[in-house]
Amino acid sequence: MAVEFPPAVCEVQKSKLDGELQDRSDQSPPCSASQARGPDGQTDGFAPDPGQSPALEPAAGPQNGRSAPHGRQAFAAIDLGTNNCRLLIARPAGDHFVVIDAFSRVVRLGEGLAQSGQLSDTAMDRALGALQICADKLRRRGVHLARSVATEACRRADNGPAFIERVYEQTGIRLDIISAKEEARLAVLGCHLLLEAGDGPAMIFDIGGGSTELVLVESMNGQVPRIRDWQSVPWGVVSLTETCGAEPQDDAGRTARYARMRQLVRDSLAPFAERISATLRNDAPTQPLRLLGTSGTVTTLASLHLDLPQYDRRAVDGLIVPAESMRGISSSLADMTPDQRRALPCIGRERSDLVVAGCAILETIMDLWPADRLGVADRGIREGILRSLMSAEGAGERTRAALRRIKREGMQ
Repeated sequence: MAVEFPPAVCEVQKSKLDGELQDRSDQSPPCSASQARGPDGQTDGFAPDPGQSPALEPAAGPQNGRSAPHGRQAFAAIDLGTNNCRLLIARPAGDHFVVIDAFSRVVRLGEGLAQSGQLSDTAMDRALGALQICADKLRRRGVHLARSVATEACRRADNGPAFIERVYEQTGIRLDIISAKEEARLAVLGCHLLLEAGDGPAMIFDIGGGSTELVLVESMNGQVPRIRDWQSVPWGVVSLTETCGAEPQDDAGRTARYARMRQLVRDSLAPFAERISATLRNDAPTQPLRLLGTSGTVTTLASLHLDLPQYDRRAVDGLIVPAESMRGISSSLADMTPDQRRALPCIGRERSDLVVAGCAILETIMDLWPADRLGVADRGIREGILRSLMSAEGAGERTRAALRRIKREGMQ
């Protein structure tokens, strides 16, 4: 059964951030709804998924015990993934929200997980260091309400729950290990405005560090999308890289390794592709499927497509790239040596070893669901969390105001 998304809020700009950002993904303002190439008139903000019990973290209120008006309250979202730790803090602004602080750092929490089944001490220490910075920002910004989530690495690791307890003890942050379904839902909430305009089905996918989520949605101009089906596979840039071993030094070895990566992903996605094939044939027999990707892989490749000297979120977020260009860049990166990739702008040392796995996942998705163009989103889970929090809090505030009005009228 399709999942309806109620109306909500969207981001429009970012004020000057407090402190130096640690990752290129937070270096420039998000698009407004009109810049997002979404369907005409569409807004996006969402209620929490029924049945979910998110770990929300209320902050201490003002000294007089009264809550600040909804529009002045700061909300926060933390996404601890297999590769990155990201934070976004924002305030509502009418039907929009304004980002007031952000942070992102590569922590590689899932490093070695594929072999050991455990989060390593070194990886946990890196993540704790980043989360302590997040905790400091939450306090400094007087955050009213936060939701902090952990994804595939903590889902898969035997010591994931113990790590969650350690995080709370040392930082005060309550991480919620969310399901793959919730991860997919939040990614859609965070980026669906960037879908290329049109009717019928579209595919939104998120290539993460430890898994990849794909969501088949149906959208019509002027309406928010419905989820028709979804799938999560245990292949992300970290898990696929570690499973396929060290990168060979010779050209033939790199080619064989890349082919193996693509085959592993194809085998995992084949059941989902078969399951939705009838839907695609019946609902859009003559229209190419619209694709929208949200991840470091697609944003990195988009920056290479634009030949940017350094990453620029404003140029990439919402970009529509010819699929053949993304294929060509993927093949070229897979053929390069690690040193050649490290020398490229927007890749560098931190991404040079992982981007090949991302390319393999992306090319396989485009093989299974051919499209003329690919939409690119530098937004996702954090934005989805913020919109959910603000939408729910706004609805609660309206309900409380109505009850106060009824009470006053009853006393007259």
